[in-house]
Amino acid sequence: YSTSGVDIKPEFPGGVTEFYRYIGKNYKLPNVEKLAGKIYVTFVIEIDGSITGMKVLRDIGYGTGEEAIRVLSKCPKWIPGEHNGQKVRCTYSLPISVKTN
Repeated sequence: YSTSGVDIKPEFPGGVTEFYRYIGKNYKLPNVEKLAGKIYVTFVIEIDGSITGMKVLRDIGYGTGEEAIRVLSKCPKWIPGEHNGQKVRCTYSLPISVKTN
């Protein structure tokens, strides 16, 4: 399911703000001056809350997409989505903004 087709959307423990805090804390920026852009990734939140099927849809290079996959692979389990009272797999898309000095 996409997150729009479920009754209860999947949620990171603590909410989306905590998820972005987790990404910001664990994402290692490449050592490239004046790099800026967005990386778009998609993944599946399984019925047990784990993340699988991570794909980089758009990357800005310098290993930024690979780093996004690394951080997501170590991500704590989510609270899965539900449809008609049953836990279901959901796809989730995430933009990650990157900016170096």
